[in-house]
Amino acid sequence: MLPFKHKHLATALAGVMLAGSFPALAAEPSQAELLKELHRLSERMEKLEARNAELEKKVQSTPAKSDGELAQRVKTLEENNARMETALESDRLSEKDPEVVTRLKDIEFRTLSMQKQARMIESLEGITAGASLTLVAQSANKAAIAAGEPGSALNYRGDVSVTLPGGEIGNAEGKIFAHFRLGQGNGLALNNTLTSTPNTTAFSLTNPNDSTAMLAQAWYQLDVPLPLGGYKPNSREHLEINVGKIDPFVFFDQNVAADDESSRFLNNAFVHNPLLDSGSDAGVDAYGFTPGMRIAYHNETQKPEWWRTSLGVFGAGKGASYDHSFSAPFVIGQLEFGRKFFGGLDGTYRLYAWHNGQSTAYQNEFDTAIEHHSGWGASIDQRIGDATTLFGRYGKNLSGKVRIDQAFTLGAEFGGSYWNRSADSIGVALGWLHTSKDFRANSATLDADADGNPDFGYTATGAEQLAEIYYRMRLNKNLELTPDFQLIRRPGGDQSATNAKVVGLRAKASF
Repeated sequence: MLPFKHKHLATALAGVMLAGSFPALAAEPSQAELLKELHRLSERMEKLEARNAELEKKVQSTPAKSDGELAQRVKTLEENNARMETALESDRLSEKDPEVVTRLKDIEFRTLSMQKQARMIESLEGITAGASLTLVAQSANKAAIAAGEPGSALNYRGDVSVTLPGGEIGNAEGKIFAHFRLGQGNGLALNNTLTSTPNTTAFSLTNPNDSTAMLAQAWYQLDVPLPLGGYKPNSREHLEINVGKIDPFVFFDQNVAADDESSRFLNNAFVHNPLLDSGSDAGVDAYGFTPGMRIAYHNETQKPEWWRTSLGVFGAGKGASYDHSFSAPFVIGQLEFGRKFFGGLDGTYRLYAWHNGQSTAYQNEFDTAIEHHSGWGASIDQRIGDATTLFGRYGKNLSGKVRIDQAFTLGAEFGGSYWNRSADSIGVALGWLHTSKDFRANSATLDADADGNPDFGYTATGAEQLAEIYYRMRLNKNLELTPDFQLIRRPGGDQSATNAKVVGLRAKASF
């Protein structure tokens, strides 16, 4: 007798077990149907083997004179078995194959397909990606526009980010983050505003006709559970270490209601602390990025409440554009608390201080003179209702010559569930940028660009005051449309200046 080989049946059975581990990939027929078919085929093959054994026993016990017909039947059965084995050795389906072989091959092909998809999933596990395209159109009243500049502007910006697994070191887990950005259009140029720009999404390389993408960020993060060597799932403390090309505002001065110009407030004074960002104390390059590192300690032992302390050291001046080493860097430290108030609603409270060894004095912003700047700030966001979040920021300069020595912004975001549009929201913000003593004393005669004409030509007083309101409409899960209005009163601290009024429309597609 030629016994039937079960290797293909084992392969098919392993595939069915694999399909149970990846239910989303199991194609028709279902796992139960495949198991039923395998069971039927197994019983059929067992019967065939039993029949072969019975016939072989008869051949051995029957006298030679009467074994002709029986021997022919055994020969036929052996030939059938041989054809089945030959058919199973081939990867191709044939209409001449026995029915049991055809069905077994079909199950095997399905199994191999599921195994291939499972390997693809394993190779992609831990990879996340996102992309967005933001377009902004704005127009301002004629008196607010800088001389020789257009009264309206259009720009776009594209962002693509990807996060990859970074391997493990002991029980510490790493990840790699990369962010690419491209865009065209510089946005509106307003008269004598202190630091604020009405369109923070504006992004363009040196050549305005060039839309080539640049590598904005590329950093490695290592999450280290504490205590070292402890059981990772039970860890409520960990270290975060980041090294690479970074946007410091990803990790410092965050705010859940006012930190993303592509979906919330457009004016730069409401996106980050004005002293750090548009005031230039962050020391980043012309596009907002810089090489550096950050280390943070995160504590969740009192979960759901938590706290974190972090320290960042980043390149400043020429160091931000890789033209120099880390001499006189931008250093910032931050303390954060996550608390629940108003019946258990989330709030985050941040306090930070900074020092930049290569800031540019406002009197010398058109040359290479540098000086040391330092200051401190706070950023708070707190939910006070199911769809209402309040926010506030404060910044104060401690050393160095700056145009504004204090900045205070506050506002709120209201979710659309109040008017049966849960994905929509309204944002409202007010800002107060106080002119420094040095700037008020020199603004009337300051000629930093040495062209023979005063740069401002007026005596600054008081503070520049800002307001912004937007309505964000969710058209579908990938598309948002946001009308926006901004008012800037006493731009540049000039009490005689006409108020700037900026009307805009933003469209964002994200994937």
